[in-house]
Amino acid sequence: MPALTLSTDVIVGFCGETEAELEGTERLLRDVRFDVVHLQAYSPRPGTAAARREDDVPLEEKKRRLNHLLVLQRDIALARNLALRETEVEVLVEGTTEDGRPYGRTRGNRVTRLPESTAAAGDLVRAVVRSATAWQLVAEPPSAAGGARAS
Repeated sequence: MPALTLSTDVIVGFCGETEAELEGTERLLRDVRFDVVHLQAYSPRPGTAAARREDDVPLEEKKRRLNHLLVLQRDIALARNLALRETEVEVLVEGTTEDGRPYGRTRGNRVTRLPESTAAAGDLVRAVVRSATAWQLVAEPPSAAGGARAS
């Protein structure tokens, strides 16, 4: 279902987190295949209930767990974005890059780079996804792409 965008937040290394719990989080990411996962290593925040608990997962272990899930999510995001190739999307233009190319976001909040054009911030443009990375789409106007399937 490429048109559906799913995102979530995950904190790794929370007080008392076990290796089995980390594996459960990994299974969840593999099974659900979120488009975007905001991953963060746990750190105590004053005034919260968690701050009263023992922060017993060492920093190096938090980093290891975080990096492990970041690599997994990068691969999932890339596959999800590549599935959008040759689909037509609407992009709300947010601005231009340093080299003058417009960029914006799709209705699914995917960052999308566009070719040089007259599109300005605030414009809603239709474009066909031509390529993708884990973190962004690259698209062009439908006429330049030679047709597309609907997303």
